[in-house]
Amino acid sequence: MIRISIDAMGGDHGPEVILQGLLRVAERRPDARFQIFGHEDAVLPLLEQLPRLKEISNFIHSEVAVRMDDKPSQALRQGRWKSSMWKAIEAVKSGEADACVSAGNTGALMAMSKFCLRTMADIERPAIAAIWPTLRGESIVLDVGATIGADAQQLVDFAILGAAMANALFDIEQPTVGLLNVGVEEIKGQEEVKEAGRMLREANLETMHYHGFVEGDDIGKGTVDVVVTEGFSGNIALKTAEGTARQIAEYLRAALGRTLLARLGYLLAREAFESLREKMDVRKTNGGVFLGLKGIVVKSHGAADEEGFAAAVELAYEMVRSGVFEKTRSTLDIYHARRPVALAGAASNA
Repeated sequence: MIRISIDAMGGDHGPEVILQGLLRVAERRPDARFQIFGHEDAVLPLLEQLPRLKEISNFIHSEVAVRMDDKPSQALRQGRWKSSMWKAIEAVKSGEADACVSAGNTGALMAMSKFCLRTMADIERPAIAAIWPTLRGESIVLDVGATIGADAQQLVDFAILGAAMANALFDIEQPTVGLLNVGVEEIKGQEEVKEAGRMLREANLETMHYHGFVEGDDIGKGTVDVVVTEGFSGNIALKTAEGTARQIAEYLRAALGRTLLARLGYLLAREAFESLREKMDVRKTNGGVFLGLKGIVVKSHGAADEEGFAAAVELAYEMVRSGVFEKTRSTLDIYHARRPVALAGAASNA
């Protein structure tokens, strides 16, 4: 059984959407079990109406709910030990759950996760990794919002974390990794990015293939399996892609309903349009994984509906099932055993 702890008080739509999402996961993943944390007045009446979900869940009352506008420091100070978010994370630390999922305040979730679970050895800052649909299938992009600004070593750490995730989730023995840059030429970009490139080349890890620099359009092309950047540019790229998908969907909807001939064309090509809508559905890729922690935490979009939240929970499920944590630890051990050599090589090339 794969046990997932749930913060039922996070998100924009309340516990009802979260519980309905869990019910969808239960139907598709029969070996999933849930620990649900929330206020009994808000959650229990809804859970009573879902006997299938109640049967495979354990509910734990929490007095406090972290608000979406709470500052991380405020949430950490006031919500520790009492909030549904903290208790869901703590269940991972204690071994009562294999992963945690919350749609709540991102900053608060990251602060609590770092404080409760701590980062892996030699990892200074965790990263948020997102699954990105591409022309070739799927890739992983990180960081998409946890670390604003990153030095060369942190970018290298992100590359290692992302490669381990791609190895586990996509079953790729040696994932290709690229550093997001303003051009593919080695002379372009910020010094931190160029330094990280030199360090990755020098490390020459068997667990990944360092491709070099990639540009923004390479993300959608699927040029590499893992795209590495710092959180400011990564978050902008993510929000831009989500907004563009919704924009194109609106354009298509308006165009197909404009004339009788257009509506007829839609009916004739309905299967193709349904396939396109499926590929552009941002709900299918909802969920950002906090990589680099001593435990698995997945952040769902706060505005996610039932299917979107279910996707985030299923991502946590797959992270556990595929052994991402163990593979990440193994890859980090290999790299840091070689780190002095990598740093020396990078310094000589500087």
